[in-house]
Amino acid sequence: MSWNIPLNGIQVIHEGMISRAQRMGRTFILKKAVFFDLFETLISEYDDGKRKAPRSTHFVERLGIEAKRFENEWRKRQEKRMDGTYADFPSVLRDIFNELGHAVSEETIEKLHQERILSKSKPFKTIDHRILSMLEQIKRLELKIGLISNCTPEEVMGWQSSALVAYFDDAVFSFDVKAAKPDPTIYRIACDRIGVAPSDAFFVGDGGSNELNGASEAGMSAYHATWFIPEIRNLTITGYAKLAEPSDLIGIINGVK
Repeated sequence: MSWNIPLNGIQVIHEGMISRAQRMGRTFILKKAVFFDLFETLISEYDDGKRKAPRSTHFVERLGIEAKRFENEWRKRQEKRMDGTYADFPSVLRDIFNELGHAVSEETIEKLHQERILSKSKPFKTIDHRILSMLEQIKRLELKIGLISNCTPEEVMGWQSSALVAYFDDAVFSFDVKAAKPDPTIYRIACDRIGVAPSDAFFVGDGGSNELNGASEAGMSAYHATWFIPEIRNLTITGYAKLAEPSDLIGIINGVK
């Protein structure tokens, strides 16, 4: 349950702060959990505006396939890639190559699979210190921390060995639960798995996949994380409070922002 007690227009979000808020004549909202998006929220595939690894479709021209044709087929399969309809990256490749009438050996497909695993693991290698500091502070506040990510299996193979995993009570991957953002189902699954109601949770993400609207529709309090994304993309998403730095979320929790 969330408490929203009007005292003086400032929010404090943590049970341990209630008495202090009451003494100071402030509003407090007690939340029990924070859920995060993964890519471009907790980790980034970019460094100074440049990709840390090649795009997923970089290999097609060396196979003699027109890049635009492949990318069109790749985009058509976005939803089914995210919701686990395709079991893995090789399954997607086989389907696309078949559609394009292009014969590719299983050996080549597996080589491309391994290249993609390596590429997608790079953002997990070094986690921004600001992210780790934010997660550490949330843990100290005794809020549960969850992950809700639209992803495919090979994209998150680096998760379990990353510095992030120790902070999380649970991680929900779309391919695993057969539902993807912005479908409210995936947010409710995430909440159920750690035992909180959506109304008792924050969702923080960069806004991709219309995830903030999905979180809001599911009943969560959604915040737009802008610390990794370019300004032009930041400006395209409106209607949600923006967090320019990870520490801004701690400010919200502590009733400072």
